[in-house]
Amino acid sequence: MDSESGMIEHEVYARVGLLGNPSDVYYGRTISFSLANFSATVRLQPSHHLVISPHPTHDLVQFNSLPHLVDRLDNEGYYGGVRLLMAVCKVFHNYCKDNKIGLQGGNFTLSYDTNIPRQMGLSGSSAIVCAALNCLLDFYKVRHLVKVEVRPNLVLNAEKELGIVAGLQDRVAQVYGGLVYMDFSKKYMDDLGHGKYAPMDINLLPPLHLIYAENPSDSGKVHSTVRQRWLDGDKFVISSIEEVASLPLEGRTALLEKNYTKFADLMNRNFDLRRAMFGDEALGALNIQMVEVARSVGAAAKFTGSGGAVVALCPNGPSQVKLLEDACQKVGFVIQPIKVGPSCLKEIDLKTLSPQ
Repeated sequence: MDSESGMIEHEVYARVGLLGNPSDVYYGRTISFSLANFSATVRLQPSHHLVISPHPTHDLVQFNSLPHLVDRLDNEGYYGGVRLLMAVCKVFHNYCKDNKIGLQGGNFTLSYDTNIPRQMGLSGSSAIVCAALNCLLDFYKVRHLVKVEVRPNLVLNAEKELGIVAGLQDRVAQVYGGLVYMDFSKKYMDDLGHGKYAPMDINLLPPLHLIYAENPSDSGKVHSTVRQRWLDGDKFVISSIEEVASLPLEGRTALLEKNYTKFADLMNRNFDLRRAMFGDEALGALNIQMVEVARSVGAAAKFTGSGGAVVALCPNGPSQVKLLEDACQKVGFVIQPIKVGPSCLKEIDLKTLSPQ
């Protein structure tokens, strides 16, 4: 915080679902981490009126021509970050009201910036919401009154306000930061309203790489029927989801033992199960190609989220990384070493945590 102006600023990183996705929305388990290669920043400045500032690029309302407007909508969609900031303000206000948390303070201006690529499954929307929530917690000085475990639910609820369909995994990774093991077992979700979240040492992770296409237009346009089949009791979907949910249990042990060959096998299995459940049309040819390019040199690969980008592990070390870089360059994919973000939790946050 800038003590003279009262300006508050928070940065939140993108995230990678490393193992177990998409089981977080099926009472499963996941291991995820914050991806420091990309981030969103929200600034809160005390002001006379409450203002949500549009971003000059992401909330464009002035265009050079009608074709420019149409091209923009085709590539970026209709929505920028303003609606996200409005939604989190509403959800935060209602949560505090419902929980008798008094909000003392004047008005403010919220603005944001982000370099998280769109449509790549890196949780760009929730990063903006999470950063804004952090600003509100500090502005109203209620960080100690809103439990860390509850904050991912607030971020998710803000996105649900806008019709964004998602699970808790991404928001947990971004609220906590660092590397987190998550258990969304039905008992926890029913009894607590959230999962059990256990931060892990980021130094347990092997070197990882991010692979993505510059133009992720083919990110799977076919609506998946997996959710409905799961609700209908489809045995194949249920057993597949259960296996996906078991992978993080094995994965956590593999990380603790630094058995990266085993971890690579689990990553591959995660993708194979997802592909069998969802089908190639829903996954998208470009997304599948990214995984297959990594596998062509013996690397393990899976989606970082629902598609758009891939996380790869080269268990054989630097020589295999070079092969992977060459293979990606040959077909025009971007590849970069992954930087893992540290934990976001300060002492005041840790005091709100429930005992494990």
